[in-house]
Amino acid sequence: MMTDDSTTGETGRISEFGRDGYVFDVIDSGRVGSGEVPGADIPIVLLHGFPERAACWNLVTPIVNERGYRTVAPDQRGYSPRARPAAVRDYRISELARDVIALADTLDAPKIHLVGHDWGSGVAWAVAADYPDRVATLTALAVPHPGAYLRAMPRGQLLRSWYMGVFQIPGFAEWALSKGMSNPRAARFGPPGFAEQLQTDIIDYGALTGGLNWYRALKYGDRGLMNRKVTVPTTHIWSDGDVYLSRAGARGCAQMVDAPYDFIVLEGVDHWIPQRRPEQVAEAILARIA
Repeated sequence: MMTDDSTTGETGRISEFGRDGYVFDVIDSGRVGSGEVPGADIPIVLLHGFPERAACWNLVTPIVNERGYRTVAPDQRGYSPRARPAAVRDYRISELARDVIALADTLDAPKIHLVGHDWGSGVAWAVAADYPDRVATLTALAVPHPGAYLRAMPRGQLLRSWYMGVFQIPGFAEWALSKGMSNPRAARFGPPGFAEQLQTDIIDYGALTGGLNWYRALKYGDRGLMNRKVTVPTTHIWSDGDVYLSRAGARGCAQMVDAPYDFIVLEGVDHWIPQRRPEQVAEAILARIA
């Protein structure tokens, strides 16, 4: 699946990768195989959340690329048009994690620096826990380790997760979100242009059901993941204005990492960290790599 990028002429850049008959679209930027910066021969893989696509990293990647690093951001399962299985079971987190390993294999990368936001963090935690030999560093934004998330439920997280029950209802969740995005007040739920981007990049693009299936597949989840510690150097970034994720879950991450660990709190920032504070996110990624 390795291709030549016609706009840069750099051999080795990819625009897609495949796994088990599915094809995933990719935004690949920065230097390929740079030897000028220590550690830059390891690509940085960035995983989006819900309801987002790879473009959610567009303010972060130029900063990282300018420092000599390559970034690869895929449209994940359910979002890429050629990777939208019909069965909810095909969206369980073990499958999402294997997609990331397939991307690393396509990049011919023995290891990757892994970054995730929201659901992308959930997948990143799973990859780091189950494939530690393939992950050089982990930077997780917003969503904590699944075990910390579960343990935080009786300490305030349950009330913040009410929407996940609504998302379990096929048809109704799609209707409610589509209807809600036509309301001008929807803009207050996200960064600038959020409602318009959700309508164009998710709903009109046909990715809404695939994104919701990540939630619906939770019943098929790997319960053992809740107790598996991450053994790679990790940074967790949480924002105190996040209405979806509690401080208890964020604080609990330290107990789920048996490796060098940093916890960063962004004050006065809501859930949408890559768009709100791209400079701080980029610096945190680079600091963890260093």
